Amino acid sequence: MTEERRRVEDTRKVGVWFVGARGSVATTATAGCAAVAAGLHPPTGMVTETPPFAASRLPSLASLVFGGHDTAACPLPKRAEELTAAGVLPYGLAAAVRGELAAADDDIRPGGPAPGDTRTDGELIASFAADITDFTHRHRLARTVVINVASTEPAPVPGDPRLAPSSLYAAAALHAGCPYVNFTPSTGLRTPALHDTAATRGLPHAGRDGKTGQTLLRSVLAPMFVQRALSVRAWSGTNLLGGGDGAALADPAAAAAKNAGKERVLADTLGALPEGTVHIDDVPSLGDWKTAWDHIAFDGFLGSRMVLQTIWQGCDSALAAPLVLDLARLTARAHEAGLSGPLPGLGFYFKDPDGGPAGLADQYAALLAFAARLRDAR
Repeated sequence: MTEERRRVEDTRKVGVWFVGARGSVATTATAGCAAVAAGLHPPTGMVTETPPFAASRLPSLASLVFGGHDTAACPLPKRAEELTAAGVLPYGLAAAVRGELAAADDDIRPGGPAPGDTRTDGELIASFAADITDFTHRHRLARTVVINVASTEPAPVPGDPRLAPSSLYAAAALHAGCPYVNFTPSTGLRTPALHDTAATRGLPHAGRDGKTGQTLLRSVLAPMFVQRALSVRAWSGTNLLGGGDGAALADPAAAAAKNAGKERVLADTLGALPEGTVHIDDVPSLGDWKTAWDHIAFDGFLGSRMVLQTIWQGCDSALAAPLVLDLARLTARAHEAGLSGPLPGLGFYFKDPDGGPAGLADQYAALLAFAARLRDAR
């Protein structure tokens, strides 16, 4: 291969820097990307692999290079074996892509702040940004997209002079000149302390809180009630889940941050938030699997009382991973095309998007328009 051709191919490589790089979602996305790129599995769940996106000039799956930050020490190959035992990854996949997982694990750096860490916010941001910049330069990447897939953190306490951990990573992405995606309910860029920086850096960003299960269904059902002129009286839900998310969401403050996005979908679509709450229960034995129930009470013609109940059972990591890969490709292409600021066209993927419509069908139409915009961009 000539040096000139090698340089051309290097410019096509795109980094994906996960915050929470050894978690279930990041591990599933890293392993899944390698498997799909090698032709071992079809790209089920990847919207960007469907025909409407074929001409949008998205980076290929084979061009993605993975790294990230994490406070956990379990290597990615071992984590993939654990997910195989839990039924998240198919048997044999961890062994088939062990080389890709090991390579990604070599590019995972210690996260933080750890207990007892005396560094200031500025020092932490500089350290995290340096890790991202080093990754981008070492692999001669055209660009790197930073994606937060870490466990949900509680909302910041008003008046706290320190940035939340998710905001430290978001700030590091901006300082490293990288697009940023927040797939979690955590604060990330949505803090006044980062508004000016986000506005002046000229980088695309998207979020917040990936829409994978219960809220995905809500974003389909809520417009149905509106369009059929049926009055929703109450909408309640329960989630049973284990794994890291279950443990994190056992904290009432973290659960409240999670539920805010679920409520926004209903409030934005129905015009007001109906009665009812969402309960989140940690059931460790469920591992990476979860069950979600919804109970919807509504009025029909002449005030007749009716009820719709739904049950959603699935694996959040397997639902989230293809969406994360979609977002990495779309955001990288948006950066290449010179787009900046929030990307409301990606609201299809989020409970708490950056503007745009609330219903899934309207969000999908907006996503297709965004894909067309990327197709026509330079």
